[in-house]
Amino acid sequence: MTVNQRSSCNKRPNKGYQETVSQTEAAADHITPPSIPPPPPPPQQQLHGSPAAAAAAQEDRPRARLIRVSVMDMLGKKERRGRDVKGLLKRNWILIATISAVILGIALGVLVRDYTSLSQLEKQYFGFPGEILMRMLKLVILPLIVSSMITGVAALDSEVSGRIGLRAVVYYLSTTIIAVILGIVLVTTIKPGVSQSADNIERAGSTPNVSTVDTLLDLVRNMFPENLVQACFQQYKTQRKEIEPSKTNISTSNMTTFPPFTTIISTVAQNLTKDYKIVGSYSDGINVLGLIVFCVTFGLVIGKMGERGRILLEFFDALNEATMRLVQIIMCYMPVGILFLIAAKIMEVDDWEIFRKMGLYMVTVLSGLAIHSVIFLPLIYFVFVRKNPFTFTLGMAQALLTALMISSSSATLPVTFRCAEENNRIDKRITRFVLPVGATINMDGTALYEAVASIFIAQLNNYDLDAGQIVTISITATVASIGAAGVPNAGLVTMVIVLTAVGLPASDVTLIVAVDWLLDRFRTMINVLGDAYGAGIVQKLSKRELERMDLISDVDAANPFALETTLDDDECEKKSYVNGGFTIDKSDAISFTETSQF
Repeated sequence: MTVNQRSSCNKRPNKGYQETVSQTEAAADHITPPSIPPPPPPPQQQLHGSPAAAAAAQEDRPRARLIRVSVMDMLGKKERRGRDVKGLLKRNWILIATISAVILGIALGVLVRDYTSLSQLEKQYFGFPGEILMRMLKLVILPLIVSSMITGVAALDSEVSGRIGLRAVVYYLSTTIIAVILGIVLVTTIKPGVSQSADNIERAGSTPNVSTVDTLLDLVRNMFPENLVQACFQQYKTQRKEIEPSKTNISTSNMTTFPPFTTIISTVAQNLTKDYKIVGSYSDGINVLGLIVFCVTFGLVIGKMGERGRILLEFFDALNEATMRLVQIIMCYMPVGILFLIAAKIMEVDDWEIFRKMGLYMVTVLSGLAIHSVIFLPLIYFVFVRKNPFTFTLGMAQALLTALMISSSSATLPVTFRCAEENNRIDKRITRFVLPVGATINMDGTALYEAVASIFIAQLNNYDLDAGQIVTISITATVASIGAAGVPNAGLVTMVIVLTAVGLPASDVTLIVAVDWLLDRFRTMINVLGDAYGAGIVQKLSKRELERMDLISDVDAANPFALETTLDDDECEKKSYVNGGFTIDKSDAISFTETSQF
């Protein structure tokens, strides 16, 4: 038997086996299974004792389910609330730590000053951590201003940057004028200097020798530095030097002769007027105005260079990002530095009596700053942006607190950038262009302070100012506050300029020096707040230009041929690619645009 025959035999069914299976199935069909009674239904007494109780239980089941759901919701809400609190603390821990540091610093300074007797050297050692914070913040000012200004201007079209700059300047001038008018109204209404005399107030410091003309010329000179590297750490400043008279006119009149012995000649010197010459010198400090002028010009040039300038643009953009990461590291140290900074400053104050004598003057200045920051600036922001201004202010809380503690708009600039971009979501193209300029020329608090201080000094001297002199104070205070950043020792110098403009004694500036350190912190905070509001308003007014630039940049990114190129296929037909579409012009007879897909 072959293999195939054997396999076919194995596949045949067994006849006897099939007959047995069929008989078994037929027998099973005739067998009736025994009937099993169904289980009796459970009696009602086993459920709840009675049918009424069972019905009540049925009604209570949805209620119990609702109670369980509500309990779970409450537990979920508590859990979510706990997560929200943890997230809030995690996001704002630097702000909370800084506020705690301010409170602890004030308490520590008062305790150390009242219960210990530290020498001046020991007080300086005590404030060493605060000095380190100031040095770190000043360290990043230069790379931050340079990188942000260049990238901000280069990222904008020249026409767009011009419009943004014009809007920012108009805002700065408007708010400064409002601040000056507010200060004049308050000081003429409250009259803090009428009930006092200049002789009853202790003078502090010395009066700087300032010429208004020379100061304004120095401002223009610093806008155009002759050495860019030197402008990073020094400002130009002129000084007047007296010239010795070269000629003396001598009159030989009134000659008396007593012959033959003596002759007495009385000489009279005439025209012995003093003459001066200007001697240039340099003082320490970043020439912010000069750097801003250079960076704006340099950014415009890079923006015009196209692809050839992209390398420089990427370099400064990376520099800006690296600097902002350094700022984040510095902010982790900020609570410690601020604690010792404020404690050391309180320890240095020996005579608190001056605050009682100058109390009404300080109330006038602080009231003006409060009204300007709580009413006028938020109102302007709401009119243009149509958003809650106090939410915006809360987003700038860290920058405002930093400005209050370190009393410098430029040193606060790194924190201002971070709060404006991360908390308030302002476009980086706006912040990089507007904030450095605002930190230099937008000084609302300083303008208000100078207007109040000049009229206060006039009241101390029983000097009645007419309407023309008040207008002069307004104009001079506005101009002086704008140029304050370009002038060394700006606070006293600009104050002397305002006093000189209306004929008040410049030496009386020493009357307000004793409390200037405290008021300077509050007006710096208002300056920073005005800069931030300005950035938000300019972004709203420039929304169309920014969206148009975003659209163009998206097209350029999606299309590798997003450069203006011209393809000459033949003499009669010219195909050009402009802004995302091919345009074919043929003797003005046919013209159409076809969006290319890649």
